[in-house]
Amino acid sequence: MTKEAVVQESTAVAEFDISIFEADAGQGMENMGQDDLALPFLKILGGNSPELDEHEAARKGDIYNTVTSVVYGGKEGIRVIPCAYQRRFIQWAPRGIGSGAPTAIYQPGEKRPETQRSAEDNKDYVADGSGEYIEETHQHFVLLVGEDGGVETALIAMKSTQLKKSRKWNSMMASRSMQGANGPFTPPRFSHIYHLKTYGEENAKGSWHGWEMSVDSAIADAGLYSRAKSFADSITTGDVVVKHTDEENPNSDIPF
Repeated sequence: MTKEAVVQESTAVAEFDISIFEADAGQGMENMGQDDLALPFLKILGGNSPELDEHEAARKGDIYNTVTSVVYGGKEGIRVIPCAYQRRFIQWAPRGIGSGAPTAIYQPGEKRPETQRSAEDNKDYVADGSGEYIEETHQHFVLLVGEDGGVETALIAMKSTQLKKSRKWNSMMASRSMQGANGPFTPPRFSHIYHLKTYGEENAKGSWHGWEMSVDSAIADAGLYSRAKSFADSITTGDVVVKHTDEENPNSDIPF
């Protein structure tokens, strides 16, 4: 055997077949339940966000994944499939006090503590003097679609000035119509991919970045549609548990 042949033999790399992964699908995760998992939040970075110091390339207005720590450019945006929606009223302790988790979460129509609106910051403070406040929060459960076609589950929580954007997004989905065999129909929430970007906003109290939504396209892949529908079903059945923390707040710069 020549020296050249020896070099070629030693540097040859065996082709890897990812079907090996499929054969062992799910192994090593048998003992994990919902309490062991964290659903990522996609939040807009504000000027006071600590992530700006932790990620050199991050800029105000960028979009941040709280689990993977991936930063997406706000101007370029992200592509998501909205799968489910929940409206909640979340009660928070003053920042820096307690565990950082909500002290209570209420559904619409559920009795909540009496609150008083503050003229200073427009927050609804619980009337017991504890300093706790309640925020109306719109939870959009989405599939984040990567440039490589991969998808991951995530949650976008909209509150304060972004409630208007949330209602607009819901209206876009509810008003969409398609032509079927039996006439026009409203397609499911998870039938389309949307492009979400951020842009600067301001009022007399300050400036911040907010969401901007537009339709990208209808889903054209049966596997992707099935994945979106499955995630939607898991929200409806309560299989997905949201773990709120005060770090999820999308933009601490937003004035109420």
